[in-house]
Amino acid sequence: MSNILLADSVQQLWDDGSIDAAVRFADANATADAAVVADVTRPLLLGYKPERLNGRAMLILGGGGYTALMVGREGVAVARWLTSLGYHAFVLLHRFPTAATGVAAPLDDARRAMRMIRADRACAGVGVVGLSSGGHLAACLVADYPAEWSERQAPADTLNTRPDVLIVGYAPISTNAKGRTIVADKPPLAPPEKQAMYDRLQPDAQMTAAPPPAFIVYSATDAVVPVDNAYRLNDALVAAGGTAELHVFADAPHGFALDTEGLPVSVWPTLCEAWLSQVGFR
Repeated sequence: MSNILLADSVQQLWDDGSIDAAVRFADANATADAAVVADVTRPLLLGYKPERLNGRAMLILGGGGYTALMVGREGVAVARWLTSLGYHAFVLLHRFPTAATGVAAPLDDARRAMRMIRADRACAGVGVVGLSSGGHLAACLVADYPAEWSERQAPADTLNTRPDVLIVGYAPISTNAKGRTIVADKPPLAPPEKQAMYDRLQPDAQMTAAPPPAFIVYSATDAVVPVDNAYRLNDALVAAGGTAELHVFADAPHGFALDTEGLPVSVWPTLCEAWLSQVGFR
């Protein structure tokens, strides 16, 4: 476990406990690309170095509905793509919102990860890539932190947590929040802490001024996350003074990630690469 998921580095976010007991995988024998995290006791930040550094880093936040992490398809595979472009990629294995960890755990972990990456003075900028629930968490990094929450911080946590570019795919931005659902008669999500988190963290309603450039990709036929989330995020970014490139593909499944071959949506990484060059982050 000292080099889990083929990572070049493994860092603990909050303490120096045993890495062996930090994460539980749904299938301990799965390959790195197929790995699914079933539970996180101690959050970890996995680093992947490119052969040639472009001077910038990317934090990767995979999906899983805040009850699991699709760390293979939406983490390790994304890191491989980004390192091929020269980015130092980091995959976060964050805690889930539960009675034991609290509602704020995923966001506190993501903010801590951003500060840890920025602490590397050789890094000229840090972006974030979030898919599915990880996209919701990524968008929370460009939104206000709830004033009534007490953020968990390490002694040296003074660095900026807002990313320099934002990439979001098929994420439930605010349609899981009470009073803002699109699906009629949608029941509360379990566990209660997860629903409470979605109720309080609505990035489109809490967007900070002058947000970073954003790339947004969704499917119009997503049966899990309504495409309305894409429009809510796009409109909020623009209203706050930011810019967004929005791509909505006519027909693609939820969780299309990087490996949905044979469909037009498979070109989104190429479009994203061109956008990264356009905004000067390559």
